[in-house]
Amino acid sequence: MAGVLDGIRVLDFGRFIAGPFAATILGDLGADVIRIERIDGGEDRWTTPVTPDGQGALFLQVGRNKRSFTLNPMKPEGREIMNSLIETADVVVANLPPETRKQMGLDYESLKKIKEDIIVSTVTCFGSGGPFSDRVGFDGLAQAMSGAMHMTGPEGQPTRNSTPYVDFCTGSLLAMATLAALRHRDLTGEGQELEGALLKTAMTIANATLIEQDQLQIDREASHNQGQTAAPSDTFVTQDGLVLVSVIGNYQFARWAKLVGRPELADDPRFQDDEGRGNHRHEICGVMSDWCADKSTEEVLSALAELKIPGAPVLKPQETLDHPHVESLGFLERISYPTAVKDIPISQFPVSMTASPGTIRHRSPELGEHTDELLVELGFSSSDINDLRSDRVV
Repeated sequence: MAGVLDGIRVLDFGRFIAGPFAATILGDLGADVIRIERIDGGEDRWTTPVTPDGQGALFLQVGRNKRSFTLNPMKPEGREIMNSLIETADVVVANLPPETRKQMGLDYESLKKIKEDIIVSTVTCFGSGGPFSDRVGFDGLAQAMSGAMHMTGPEGQPTRNSTPYVDFCTGSLLAMATLAALRHRDLTGEGQELEGALLKTAMTIANATLIEQDQLQIDREASHNQGQTAAPSDTFVTQDGLVLVSVIGNYQFARWAKLVGRPELADDPRFQDDEGRGNHRHEICGVMSDWCADKSTEEVLSALAELKIPGAPVLKPQETLDHPHVESLGFLERISYPTAVKDIPISQFPVSMTASPGTIRHRSPELGEHTDELLVELGFSSSDINDLRSDRVV
């Protein structure tokens, strides 16, 4: 079944996560996404290698539903080929520094001269308009500068989240904005330039914390896994593992108090709202720790689920892969890759849709797998292609 973006062509000049993942989402929805990469492969192709020939785990995830076209756009012939591809495109994705994009002819003004209604979707680390605007950066820098890193980990030990959530959220937001830009073009015929920024995304996620600080000057410090605005909210040791429990609101707290054999806690004047419980979190979490200590993870989670109290096991990556609920979801789709020793668990389009679902139509491409195919589409002959390869244009 064709996706809702069937007929839309996206040129993906992105690297690593935010830009490429935006293009991945568009590809999942049916767009023809062409990944433009260096002749010897972009560095993001080889990050966290998991195959004998060095293909990276990240690339195998975000490269799905894309064709690979190797090109050196800094050579005159390469620039001509790039411009010919741009003439056929609806969207250009490029999370490259602004100066680099300008050197490559990927700035909005240059692209608009080639294709008047082109949509250019870009990402920077810090966003335009400030003294950090021209600096390069990755996910962790946005975590650090947004206040999130200060509030993560043990007190006095600012801790970066090990998963690049800012990158993936930025890519998701950029994809959403690109869809809006496509709709705008449908209505007006007008293209536009979009700029996502890792720091803006991180501050969006941290905005409630920033609002509280601005209004109350509360100067919170990190408390590791323990929540500060409700309780019990923390990780708790069981006989055979760890669980994360988060009790929010008076109804959940009353049910929890009965569960742990302390119903009187619901009537304690110190614990009459989430704020009060958060202020006395050490005492409340101590009660939960004692209750969990002589029970298995399954016993704890089953008891919580019966009373509709949120809880989940803390899993290692292998345990996640093996968990029966994860297996039942079928969300990690096993996809073969020519050089992988076994099929690879690739996350599907993350939102279920009953009428127009995003799908994985094909695996991530091998380096330059579709270069010849696309050059033929552009009118090049076999001898032309051989000459371009000899000159390392493609």
